[in-house]
Amino acid sequence: MLYQRRGMLMTFVGPFGLLAAEPLLSTLLAQGRTGPQARPYPNGRKPDDLGVDENSSLDPQLKRANQIELRKDVSKLFEMASELKEQVEKTDASATLSLSLVKKAEQIEKLAKQIKQLAKG
Repeated sequence: MLYQRRGMLMTFVGPFGLLAAEPLLSTLLAQGRTGPQARPYPNGRKPDDLGVDENSSLDPQLKRANQIELRKDVSKLFEMASELKEQVEKTDASATLSLSLVKKAEQIEKLAKQIKQLAKG
């Protein structure tokens, strides 16, 4: 009996809810809002923009040095991650991780962030 009443109530309330929400939905759609609009800066450029393209200002030797350092750091990251994986596989699954494993993971995370910053330029 309770389910029949609930079903009947939903049958009547559902369409009325749609009818009540329709004016609100139509006004939102009529406005055609696509999201916040970007405002231009007063002097025509962003405050953090120095007017110099980062990639064009680096000379080829500096780019090459960054690439060599990046490759060296990536290989070091791979070695550290492999060592951590081996150590984790050796530990018992039900035991808590040792402090050395946690520190190793933090070192890996720090190196990964350094690589990310170096890759950005």
